[in-house]
Amino acid sequence: MQYLTLIHIDPALLAELPQDDYDRLMRGCFEKADALRDAGHLHGSQQLLEPDTARTLRVRDGLARITDGPFAETREFLAGFNLIEAESMDAAMEIARQFPWSRFGSIEVRPVRDMQAVRERVGAA
Repeated sequence: MQYLTLIHIDPALLAELPQDDYDRLMRGCFEKADALRDAGHLHGSQQLLEPDTARTLRVRDGLARITDGPFAETREFLAGFNLIEAESMDAAMEIARQFPWSRFGSIEVRPVRDMQAVRERVGAA
């Protein structure tokens, strides 16, 4: 089964981390990601730019509204994600634990819906 790990960062906690330590953590993450990819457990990963670079689209009553940044004001922001393959939620959580970012925010692990099953259910080609 596939799971998406959503990495949320508290910028205040990350700012306390010296640059050399951050670089060391990132190197370790790249090495871990490469090993997971080679073992067939990592299907994709990306970092996201800061929330102030985002735009949010909402359509209500046929009217489109675009605002700068995310909708919710929170201390943590979504900083990146990994799409992983694991046999269970427990196994997915173990993969998430191998990355250091929960010390600087949180890592949400969420099962990915089987879109092919949804396509078939709704009669989409």
